[in-house]
Formats: sequence, structure tokens, C-alpha cells
Amino acid sequence: MARTVFCKKYQQTLPGLEQPPIPGPAGEDIFANVSQQAWQEWTDHQTRLINEKHLNMMDVQARKYLTEQRRKFLSNEEFDQAEGYVPENKEK
Repeated sequence: MARTVFCKKYQQTLPGLEQPPIPGPAGEDIFANVSQQAWQEWTDHQTRLINEKHLNMMDVQARKYLTEQRRKFLSNEEFDQAEGYVPENKEK
């Protein structure tokens, strides 16, 4: 049976990640409190932010920015959106 967690983003029990997605305490917290669905949505959003804002991942400030945005996204706080992003219409 798949591992489940009480997801802090969706406030319900959902399938969890198979392993911590990043090293250290932040990764352990995500592993214990974030669902696969929420993490996948974050990684998609992170990619949009990197691309739309032309972030250089070698830049310490860009990494700090993404860390803060990740915290806000997973905690249901207001987070930055990628300008010009239009969600795909899945009803077609």
C-alpha cells in the first residue's frame, strides 16, 4: 500500500512522496507533510517561475526566492505567479 500523509496544502490525507525531495530538514518536512500531488504542482509552478522570470539557479538570491515561494505555495499563502502564464484548457 502506498504511503500517505496529511497534506498541509490540501488539508487531507493523500499519497505521499517515496523519499525526501531535497536534502536536510526542509526535505524531511516536505516528506512528512506534503502529498505527491502538491509536490508535483509545486515543481511545475517552480519551472514556470524559473522560465518566466529568467532565474539563474547559480544565483543565491534566486535560490532564496524559490525557497520562500515554495514555503508560501505549500502553506497556502499568497505566492508569486508567472506573468503571462495561461493554464491549459483541459476540457478540449
